[in-house]
Amino acid sequence: MASEEASLRALESLMTEFFHDCTTNERKREIEELLDNFAQQIGAWRLCLYFLSSTRNDYVMMYSLTVFENLINKMWLGVPSQDKMEIRSCLPKLLLAHHKTLPYFIRNKLCKVIVDIGRQDWPMFYHDFFTNILQLIQSPVTTPLGLIMLKTTSEELACPREDLSVARKEELRKLLLDQVQTVLGLLTGILETVWDKHSVTAATPPPSPTSGESGDLLSNLLQSPSSAKLLNQPIPILDAESEYICSLALECLAHLFSWIPLSASITPSLLTTIFHFARFGCDIRARKMASVNGSSQNCVLGQERGRLGVLAMSCINELMSKNCVPMEFEEYLLRMFQQTFYLLQKITKDNNAHTVKSRLEELDESYIEKFTDFLRLFVSVHLRRIESYSQFPVVEFLTLLFKYTFHQPTHEGYFSCLDIWTLFLDYLTSKIKSRLGDKEAVLNRYEDALVLLLTEVLNRIQFRYNQAQLEELDDETLDDDQTEWQRYLRQSLEVVAKVMELLPTHAFSTLFPVLQDNLKVYLGLQQFIVTSGSGHRLNITAENDCRRLHCSLRDLSSLLQAVGRLAEYFIGDVFAARFSDALTVVERLVKVTLYGSQIKLYNIETAVPSVLKPDLIDVHAQSLAALQAYSHWLAQYCSEAHRQNTQQFVTLISTTMDAVTPLISTKVQDKLLLSACHLLVSLATTVRPVFLISIPAVQKVFNRITDASAQRLVDKAQVLVCRALSNILLLPWPNLPENEQQWPVRSINHASLISALSRDYRNLKPNAVAPQRKMPLDDTKVIIHQTLSVLEDIVENISGESTKSRQICYQSLQESVQVSLALFPAFIHQSDVTDEMLSFFLTLFRGLRVQMGVPFTEQIIQTFLNMFTREQLAESILHEGSTGCRVVEKFLKILQVVVQEPGQVFKPFLPSIISLCMEQVYPIIAERPSPDVKAELFELLFRTLHHNWRYFFKSTVLASVQRGIAEEQMENEPQFSAIMQAFGQSFLQPDIHLFKQNLFYLETLNTKQKLYHKKIFRTAMLFQFVNVLLQVLVHKSHDLLQEEIGIAIYNMASVDFDGFFAAFLPEFLTSCDGVDANQKNVLGRNFKMDRDLPSFTQNVHRLVNDLRYYRLCNDSLPPGTVKL
Repeated sequence: MASEEASLRALESLMTEFFHDCTTNERKREIEELLDNFAQQIGAWRLCLYFLSSTRNDYVMMYSLTVFENLINKMWLGVPSQDKMEIRSCLPKLLLAHHKTLPYFIRNKLCKVIVDIGRQDWPMFYHDFFTNILQLIQSPVTTPLGLIMLKTTSEELACPREDLSVARKEELRKLLLDQVQTVLGLLTGILETVWDKHSVTAATPPPSPTSGESGDLLSNLLQSPSSAKLLNQPIPILDAESEYICSLALECLAHLFSWIPLSASITPSLLTTIFHFARFGCDIRARKMASVNGSSQNCVLGQERGRLGVLAMSCINELMSKNCVPMEFEEYLLRMFQQTFYLLQKITKDNNAHTVKSRLEELDESYIEKFTDFLRLFVSVHLRRIESYSQFPVVEFLTLLFKYTFHQPTHEGYFSCLDIWTLFLDYLTSKIKSRLGDKEAVLNRYEDALVLLLTEVLNRIQFRYNQAQLEELDDETLDDDQTEWQRYLRQSLEVVAKVMELLPTHAFSTLFPVLQDNLKVYLGLQQFIVTSGSGHRLNITAENDCRRLHCSLRDLSSLLQAVGRLAEYFIGDVFAARFSDALTVVERLVKVTLYGSQIKLYNIETAVPSVLKPDLIDVHAQSLAALQAYSHWLAQYCSEAHRQNTQQFVTLISTTMDAVTPLISTKVQDKLLLSACHLLVSLATTVRPVFLISIPAVQKVFNRITDASAQRLVDKAQVLVCRALSNILLLPWPNLPENEQQWPVRSINHASLISALSRDYRNLKPNAVAPQRKMPLDDTKVIIHQTLSVLEDIVENISGESTKSRQICYQSLQESVQVSLALFPAFIHQSDVTDEMLSFFLTLFRGLRVQMGVPFTEQIIQTFLNMFTREQLAESILHEGSTGCRVVEKFLKILQVVVQEPGQVFKPFLPSIISLCMEQVYPIIAERPSPDVKAELFELLFRTLHHNWRYFFKSTVLASVQRGIAEEQMENEPQFSAIMQAFGQSFLQPDIHLFKQNLFYLETLNTKQKLYHKKIFRTAMLFQFVNVLLQVLVHKSHDLLQEEIGIAIYNMASVDFDGFFAAFLPEFLTSCDGVDANQKNVLGRNFKMDRDLPSFTQNVHRLVNDLRYYRLCNDSLPPGTVKL
């Protein structure tokens, strides 16, 4: 006894020392080792039992329970049965004796340890495990303890972790399902008893404004007046103990609902009771009374009551999230919706004392979140099921949802509600598409609601109506590439666009007048512009006027984005029907952009430059972007106008160009300059009017860009303008025959454009006759970067066009391409330059390889193969960091294009490409943990196999006729084997992306080329791959890919099921260490000989799970244990 006492004191002092601030890490490690060694001793649990009953030190109790946990989960198999019985009887006694005095975290840990024993031993060796829990719940003194045990059992047994065999997991779930009805009955009883007991004391409610709450909608939603009456009872005031018991019962229900199927066990009375408790969340009066009664204790109670509401809503949402609803449960669902909408009505009821928003502000934030989750689940999962019930008033529901949405107290809450409307609009759109005949009826039913929604969402994005809220939004910090303000606007405009799709005329007539109002202010600014010494000034100075102007400009910017977002609803089949509306919009936009460019609003001085100047620039940029959004409409108008040759269209385009050209200047802010460039690109690429090149404004841009003395635009703008000019000359004009395309003239013009753009670059070419003076390296790099970024973009944008366009493009570029190839060797050690050059060549190979012709393409490939020696590759990959790796990746990408080329042209390069991959690149990267270069290399190997299968497998017509008799001839076998081995090696590495990619490649080769059926694969590689994939599953190193790995194993095994079951599986099990012969037999027996995919993969996962479980059990046996 004395020694136990001494051990306890020693442990207490060790624990206190361990958690003391002054203890060093070194000492902590020593203590940890000591404690670990103690826990590993056989019989350590006896001392721990003594510690638990004799100490008040939390650390010691926690440590002792961890020893038990380790014993039960990892060593239980080796514990003598006498000891097990003792532990099973002592721990529950300890819990019963001390549960009221133990700290809650120790009590919960002790419950979990007891449940862990149940997980191993119930019902065979621990038959009263579950009955004990039920008894605890039924005895009033121990109800809370019983509920904690029940919740822990649900968590640990219904979805147990890895460390059980599949058979045991299935058995536990079945055992628990047998108990569900009893458990739900008990929980219903507890909640009802508490409610009824406290309702009696609250029988005479104080008079309140909520007494007459059953309006028309309510009687409509709740058919049975009795339930309406029930739900209108005042909410009882609970004491702290009852509150605690109810919260535990609701937590249990929420967890049970997460895994039990919907069935008759979930009775109407249980649902009604849960709804009673859901009312706690939206009952402000109860909170008020708690705070009126004064003490802080009561205030905490008020919060606790709110928590009961949150827990009840969690239960409801668990049921709601189940998509599979049995027929007999549908009626329950309807009842649940009716009761929740009663709550929704309660929350959004507008009585004079309270606005809806202030009521929502008073509710618990978590309650609002749960309620919003409920509404989202209702719309996304159940609306289509419920809408058909005649007694369910969908339109009234939308009215409530509308009030709820537009009175949300937080931005996040509002976003979540907009998501729900988006789901509803998607549902409506797909419903109309599937039942076009009923389109009018469906739309008429919802028209008023949709118009209301549209108007309100539009009001919400305008400072004019919603300034206070909008000013709170952050427009500086980027999160996921957008600011909070941009996200707010984008989500709102998505809703506007979806309503536009359903009700185009209404949406347009709602939006356009609002845009007009704001445009009036903007277009009226001209009268306030005065000339000052340094330029033009906006003569609006009063603070109030400046603020109003700021708000109006912000709104105009948002409305221009809205108008741009709707452009897609004016084209295609509806072009003619909605032509006049679209024309009105486009004419307004052209007028606005021209106005902004003519009076140079972007350069005007203002009274508050930090606010108004960005506003003016933004409106100008947004008007250009909105006009750009209508480029597809203009293209359709262009083809119509081509037939009728209308002056109106020509004027629209010329005026637009008059608005764009002045902005293509280094004096204009980047935001505005880039908007103008993008619009120019769209006119050149999407609209393509024949007369574009003859417009004086376009000529001006040509002259500016080709003038060597003009200042260069910022990189991005320069690239866009050059793309537009190149496209004007290269892209075929729509609706014109080939002989009217004026190719000869356009070809000459294009050549001179490219010549001007590449002038400095072509002068870099090494010249043997007159050695030029050396330019500083940095200047050379700038020229290379500026020229290649423009040329690469031009090629990329022409790559999908007609042959004629590509021919002209290559003719113009030919000299620059040759210069690039000549310069390449000189810059091989400058990885930043090599990177840009290879990018350019990669784009050329992808877009213009036919035009470059075979001899020149061969010359390029040969140059690259010669330059990328093993030393150069090693230098790039190992010493030049990410740029060096990018260079090698681009080179491999170029080779990917080469090996995919059909026909015989590039076949002679295959041997050297494969040898480069396998003998030079692969050895450098194989052992490196970094994923750099690997993905590209394996893609190149995959494409080499996929597109050049006959390089390895000579298929003759005869062989394919006599399939099964003649085996295909195999060529280049060593290279094929080396490639396959590299794939196999990649599955042993931790990089999950590479693993997924390579598994996909193998599966694709099998689907397309029957890889797994080839003799060489079947005989020499098949089961090696299966073995590696099984080991990966056992080691859980790539768990996210479980499903894909299972399917791949099936596809490989299915080539030779007999071999798999008769030879591979026994061999695999024999080679498994950590399991005994008997266990191997069980594993083999449990792997059924199913040959269909679902059963086979299930067997694979069962084998893997049980193998891991047996290893765990065997590790837990004491040394020297004899297993029979």
